Amino acid sequence: MCLAIPAQITEILENNMAKARVGESDTYLTSSTMLLPEPPTVGQYVIVHAGFCLHTLSEEEAQESLKMFRDIAAVLETENQGCTVKPL
Repeated sequence: MCLAIPAQITEILENNMAKARVGESDTYLTSSTMLLPEPPTVGQYVIVHAGFCLHTLSEEEAQESLKMFRDIAAVLETENQGCTVKPL
């Protein structure tokens, strides 16, 4: 399964690339910005999938999506307590 995730641009790199931080974690992605209609700016949120920024979104939309991902992860973790094998 593939997911498109919200990330905040922290740096604009050369050749239509951007470095973006996922949520409040230490996870950063380097993604192409060539599919966006306008060049993004540092601080802007984008949806990233398969190494490409697909579109920009507001901070509120990004935070809401990230909260949903955290909520889903918490439910799955609770359901799988005591299991030695994690589902795929």
